[in-house]
Amino acid sequence: MENRLRQLIDRTLAAYIKQNAVEIPLPVQFDLTTTKDAAHGDFATNVAFKLARYARSKPIQIAGELTQLLNAGSIEPAEKAFIQRVEIAGGGFINFYLQKASLAEILLTVRQQDRHYGESQFGCGRKILLEFVSANPTGPLTIAHGRQAAIGDVLARILQATGHQPHKEYYLNDAGRQMRLLGESVLARYMEEFHMESVFPEDGYQGDYIRELAKEIIKTHRDTLLKKPKEETAAFCTEFAQNAMMAWIKQDLKQFDVTFDSYFSEKSLYEKNLVDDALDYLRKQDFLYEQDGALWFRSTDFGDDKDRVVKKSSGEFTYLAPDIAYHRSKFERGFTRLINLWGPDHHGYIARLKAACRGLGHPSDDIMILIVQLTTLFRQGAPVRMSTRAGEFVTLRELMEDVGVDAARFFFIMRRVESPLDFDLDLAKQKSQDNPVYYLQYAHARTASLLKFADRSFAAQAKLELLESAEETEVMKIISDYPKALIQTCELLEPHRLADYLCELAASFHKFYQKHRVVTENGELTQARLILVDAVRIVLRNGLALLGISQPDSM
Repeated sequence: MENRLRQLIDRTLAAYIKQNAVEIPLPVQFDLTTTKDAAHGDFATNVAFKLARYARSKPIQIAGELTQLLNAGSIEPAEKAFIQRVEIAGGGFINFYLQKASLAEILLTVRQQDRHYGESQFGCGRKILLEFVSANPTGPLTIAHGRQAAIGDVLARILQATGHQPHKEYYLNDAGRQMRLLGESVLARYMEEFHMESVFPEDGYQGDYIRELAKEIIKTHRDTLLKKPKEETAAFCTEFAQNAMMAWIKQDLKQFDVTFDSYFSEKSLYEKNLVDDALDYLRKQDFLYEQDGALWFRSTDFGDDKDRVVKKSSGEFTYLAPDIAYHRSKFERGFTRLINLWGPDHHGYIARLKAACRGLGHPSDDIMILIVQLTTLFRQGAPVRMSTRAGEFVTLRELMEDVGVDAARFFFIMRRVESPLDFDLDLAKQKSQDNPVYYLQYAHARTASLLKFADRSFAAQAKLELLESAEETEVMKIISDYPKALIQTCELLEPHRLADYLCELAASFHKFYQKHRVVTENGELTQARLILVDAVRIVLRNGLALLGISQPDSM
């Protein structure tokens, strides 16, 4: 329906331009939105305001001329037959009131497209790489990683639905000091199990999981590692611990319904000389210079507040060097847009990485970095610490065991990415309408139950013009907004918008259900309302699937 209206407005604009002999750059960009108040019609547009600067007329005057053209012979009657009337409001807005049967056509579209309703080719097949979670394999996934996982996965699903080619990647930090500390921490606990004196490394990993890893080594190797050189034993412990931690991480992600298309090893950057190659490229562009024995990147040339060291005087690379090589690899693999999800402690790193991408020859807009703020768990109104075995952090696994996967995923994405999240554990487990995920699943289950009660024996066609109440009209208008909601979500990279949309649809459906009987003695009205209910079911199911949340038929 929105597309039909836009086409009608475009034809009216062409007639306006011809009639007034004004020069207006085409196509004219204007907003067309569904109205919240039925008194203001079904759709409203600000096109008159967009023309004012070119036509040198007041918006209300332009709106009057456009309305006259719509009502006059400039537009064929068949092209505007779906419109009941057109009115001017708010100093120049144009409100469209649709024929009831025309508005209800969206229900037939939804049922025809079924699982594909809402999908589009908006992204034109653009290849996008999403890098998220990328937790160091030095410990279990925390709730901070869980929020990143939920947001990144939902974004990938929505990008796929809107015609992009998303690729989900996990950057594996398997090189450097952190991995060495992991191996040394496990080795120290391993030696302690045999009552041998050991020095626990400074800044080592203290969690109980380190001792569990040591005990796993003992199960298969007993005390044989004690007879080998310490360097060899530490290297073995590092590899063993990394493999074990990645197995735990992948298991947790699988339970959380998150999979990755690839895992990219930091170590491979050095093995394939990609770090040196990337720095050589920047050097040839005159973006590197030496000072005080170190190698510097001219990041101030690209808006950073100061230049950055990429190689220390000791010959050791800084964190920025492999990151430059890694992002160069992303572009060389054919991705035209990069999306990174980082924690709040990386906020100061954004400018230097964007500068690096510009130094590599890519516009800064080709990389988007989302800072995912932290999550605080609350129980009975007070912050809580759930972990009893993992040190000073809460694991994703513990959260899933406590509230379930569906609630965890929904609560993680229901606020803006950049906003801190207060996660109410008690609310997440409630089976009431106060719990948003339960509310959505209950709405879906209610639609399924109604259709089952009616035995789904309703006609494919019905007198949809009978759906004329304010509640029915509101539901249909919200349903028609679903494709646009998905596009806005992917444009702004804000998955909470889809959650908000689904809650609005569920609330509208519940309001309709409370005021109107679906199955009545009026067979024709029953048929029409069953089609409405089925369309609600389809949209809720499709939306919940994009959020990675189950869609129960009964509760």
